[in-house]
Amino acid sequence: MTADVTAPGALTERRGNVLLITLNRPEARNAVNAAVSTALGDALHEAQHDPEVRAVVVTGAGQSFCAGADLKAISRRENIYHPEHAEWGFAGYVQHVIDKPTIAAVNGTALGGGTELALASDLVVAEERTTFGLPEVKRGLIAAAGGVFRIVDQLPRKVAMELIFTGEPMSAADALRWGLVNQVVPDGTVVDAALALAQRITVNAPLAVWASKRVAAGIDDGVVTGDEAGWTRTMREMGAVLRSADAKEGPRAFAEKREPVWQAR
Repeated sequence: MTADVTAPGALTERRGNVLLITLNRPEARNAVNAAVSTALGDALHEAQHDPEVRAVVVTGAGQSFCAGADLKAISRRENIYHPEHAEWGFAGYVQHVIDKPTIAAVNGTALGGGTELALASDLVVAEERTTFGLPEVKRGLIAAAGGVFRIVDQLPRKVAMELIFTGEPMSAADALRWGLVNQVVPDGTVVDAALALAQRITVNAPLAVWASKRVAAGIDDGVVTGDEAGWTRTMREMGAVLRSADAKEGPRAFAEKREPVWQAR
């Protein structure tokens, strides 16, 4: 399938008081490039400033939720962030703080950046076939879109550290068992399930819900203050890792379909 370069990176649809956002690069398993970051970031901004929008659901077109960053775009040295709002982070989402509840409707593979989108969401509904994980260490990298510090907050510490250190995936059933997701539903039903969950939220008083999110998430002046140290550490460590020989070897070995040879330098 040939990508339509004019197509928006995400589509929006109003379902009552809920804004449904669908990542729109099914031919690339919804890998994040600048078009995705722009469309998703702008949609969140719209949701935040529209009083009629009381919750947000994010899902993916096709058979995948999100395959993470678009490595082909990165290899071409393209900017994959929102061109005007880099501060919103990966996909225009992971550092984009809004006080409307966000629900990830995870339809299929959500490894790497896909898991980081789920971690950045308030609630998660996943299909039975979904797998989560942070495989970046297998490529000589780290999960720099909030994954490393958020997963430790959202899972029992030993479970989270095993995922971080091994880079191995977690099934939807295990994600439910450990509380990483709220519900697991049959394949093909995740959007309806997420919208039903959103409906249970939007029947409540909106100002009270939004204020509750700000308190629960520790949001002050549009910033999750508890995340600031994690972002600072992530950027510092990622900068050092990216300069390493191993960070070059990992993607090269992946492209050449061979096992990487690590040098720890």
